[in-house]
Amino acid sequence: MIRIGVIGYGYWGPNIVRNLRGLEGCHVAGVCDQNSKALKRVRQAHPDLAVTTQSSDLLTSPDIDAIAVVTPVCAHFDLAKAALENGKHVFMEKPFTSTTRQAEELIELAERKSLRIMVDHTFLFTGAVRKIRELIDEGVLGDLYYYDSTRVNLGLFQHDVSVVWDLAPHDLSIMSFLIPQEPEAVVATGQSHLNGLVDVAFLTVYFPGNTIAHINVNWLSPVKVRTTLLGGEKKMLVWNDLEADEKIKIYDKGVQMASGQGLYELMVSYRSGDMWAPRVEQAEALKVELGYFIECVTKGQTPINDGVAGLRVIKLLEAADRSLAERGRAVQL
Repeated sequence: MIRIGVIGYGYWGPNIVRNLRGLEGCHVAGVCDQNSKALKRVRQAHPDLAVTTQSSDLLTSPDIDAIAVVTPVCAHFDLAKAALENGKHVFMEKPFTSTTRQAEELIELAERKSLRIMVDHTFLFTGAVRKIRELIDEGVLGDLYYYDSTRVNLGLFQHDVSVVWDLAPHDLSIMSFLIPQEPEAVVATGQSHLNGLVDVAFLTVYFPGNTIAHINVNWLSPVKVRTTLLGGEKKMLVWNDLEADEKIKIYDKGVQMASGQGLYELMVSYRSGDMWAPRVEQAEALKVELGYFIECVTKGQTPINDGVAGLRVIKLLEAADRSLAERGRAVQL
């Protein structure tokens, strides 16, 4: 039985607690939040749970094996470091840390103490992303040409991070999971309109060969859109995460070039075949992910979304910030 303490009961914390309490093999030992209203919500939803305003009550408790850090990113490093120093595994809300240096220090500390870090890249545990990875591995799409994502909505405005650090980690973690090559460079453009933080941004990530990724994140959209396109040599794919049933659609469409004797004799042919929607597992991704965390801790396994995966995303975010500051200069990785 893995005993877990949860620090942070704001927007995402209630989902963490609810799912942990629905899993076998773990026990929520307590919840910490500095906000008395948040603790009141804990008592209303889970009257049997111990609550505290002092994180040290959970971090130093000998009765707790792991800590879930569900706080603003500015507090991630100090809380995770204290948890690891006290011999506890860590489940960390995204983004992993505020800087690559912090991420590297936590990874080194966890390795030294043989502890597990898991970064909450929830989308990796959705049926849709798992199915897309399966299709790529089976060669259904062929060589991947591009990853193109739109993740926009009206709000929720954050006061400590830009839209890049708030929304882009979802796509950067998915992109890293689906594309095996290491990215080479990042170009980012964007603008702030309301509170001094960038609220509309466009990221382009270059990979070796001819693979490219583009990510549009926006807090100022009149509609909510969660659509990703993947174009391959053989097939093309559309993932609409807001679609209730057919989240993934695969199109047997493409373009082929045949060259003649001269430059002006290039022949372009278009393929337009069938579309089909594969079956996608409907389990709640966060529950699957937390169950995987319990399994990794119990069996001593390294998660696919470990600290190294979290560090990879932080490097991309920092490169995007540098590019934004210079109005779209390409930043090498």
